[in-house]
Amino acid sequence: MTQKVRVRFAPSPTGPLHIGGVRTALYNYLFARQKGGTMILRIEDTDSNRFVPGAEEYINESLRWLGIEIDEGVAEGGNYGPYKQSERRDIYRRYVKQLLDDGKAYIAFDTPEELEAKRAEIANFQYDASTRLSMRNSLTLGADEVERLIAAGEKYVVRILIEPGREVVVDDLIRGRVVINSSVIDDKVLYKSADDLPTYHLANIVDDHLMEVSHVIRGEEWLPSAPLHVLLYEALGWSDTRPQFVHLPLLLKPTGNGKLSKRDGDKLGFPVFPLEWHDPKSGDISSGYRESGYLPEAVVNFLALLGWNPGTDQEMFTMQELIDQFSFEHCSKKGARFDYEKGKWFNHEYISRMDDESLARLFRPILEKNVDNAADFGDDYVTRAVGLVKTRVNFVGELMEQTRFFFVAPTTYNEKDIKKRWKEDTPRIMGELIEVLEGIDDMTSANAEAIVLGWIKEHEYHMGNVMNAFRLTVVGECKGPHMFDITELIGKQETIARIKRGIDNIVSPQ
Repeated sequence: MTQKVRVRFAPSPTGPLHIGGVRTALYNYLFARQKGGTMILRIEDTDSNRFVPGAEEYINESLRWLGIEIDEGVAEGGNYGPYKQSERRDIYRRYVKQLLDDGKAYIAFDTPEELEAKRAEIANFQYDASTRLSMRNSLTLGADEVERLIAAGEKYVVRILIEPGREVVVDDLIRGRVVINSSVIDDKVLYKSADDLPTYHLANIVDDHLMEVSHVIRGEEWLPSAPLHVLLYEALGWSDTRPQFVHLPLLLKPTGNGKLSKRDGDKLGFPVFPLEWHDPKSGDISSGYRESGYLPEAVVNFLALLGWNPGTDQEMFTMQELIDQFSFEHCSKKGARFDYEKGKWFNHEYISRMDDESLARLFRPILEKNVDNAADFGDDYVTRAVGLVKTRVNFVGELMEQTRFFFVAPTTYNEKDIKKRWKEDTPRIMGELIEVLEGIDDMTSANAEAIVLGWIKEHEYHMGNVMNAFRLTVVGECKGPHMFDITELIGKQETIARIKRGIDNIVSPQ
């Protein structure tokens, strides 16, 4: 019988969730949903020195915003908890004892100063079979001395005992078969008595086994630890139930070498975190995709294609389409260049395709911050306004600039447009236009356009000059959506009032 798919996303609450971590969570989610499996959120808070208040809540909120649904976790509960590693101390102690009793691990009392001295003495020092017998540990000390040091409260760590000269095989769904000689693996620390917590290496192995995780899907940066984890599964007697490893390609800088960092975002002006982050220690604020005006669907679509492709030219995917088509066979081994301009393109496309009512709801709070009488404009009016300009923006926040004239009549006019379009006879022609508009009962776009263009043609006026002067009085500059769509929305009386104001206030260039 095939094991049910159970995957876990296991971030550390040491700060905001990096966009690379978001992609890892997304790939876990897509795979789990496609296979009818379970998505686990486990909080890895064993590094107590790096814990940052608010980080765990930030992680949960980020995943909710993106639509990455968690089946089991700290908030959701489940049958395999606790889901926070700091609450699993008793569990880890049991397996630390098992490793010690079986001779698969040993206790080491070396102080940081002693370790530093050894590094100075031995080039490329590594705590392993070649050096462990010269160190202060339970392999070189008598059992009575070990007990005495522990009873005296001396701090210690527990290290795995790595036997050298073995070939360790890691089978990875993306990387294929990776073989590492155990001689290059040092005796990693598995447990620290100072805080009574395991390190990442032991905690992950124990938790993945007990939570029956079937696939460990994580970033490429964890690939070097995979051979150690294989040996740990073996040492604990769990080789037969070891999960399948999947190491995802790195997210690379937009330019240059190396993986994507916050500094790249600061330098080039794009977020590297899903939500805005307020650092509780420094007070620094880092931008987030949500607050920068990105839609969660666009972020998900953008990230999904960084390291994976569907094997077709399709670029726009719903979450369900991603779930249906996702596969590790189409994941790249090479790092994915983070093209933030492509991220903007995705957001533009999603805004352009969003229904006007939904977009208007997102825009309403922005309108209320920028227009004093925003409450005077009903939902239908706002919906129609954003619908006329949504293809012109990349972000929801840009809608204010594009729609302002729908809500606030211009009081200033673009000087370049005046110079180009406002001629000596323009005020007279605009006065005639007012008379034409006053005679129109049906101000729908098509009807008003036919009448006004017919009038321009009949009088043999310059089409470009008249229409752009008309636009200048109504909008304040010669840009915007179709002119008669604008006048249909703002109405005849407002249109005429704006033309009159333009005649009174626009001064022809000398």
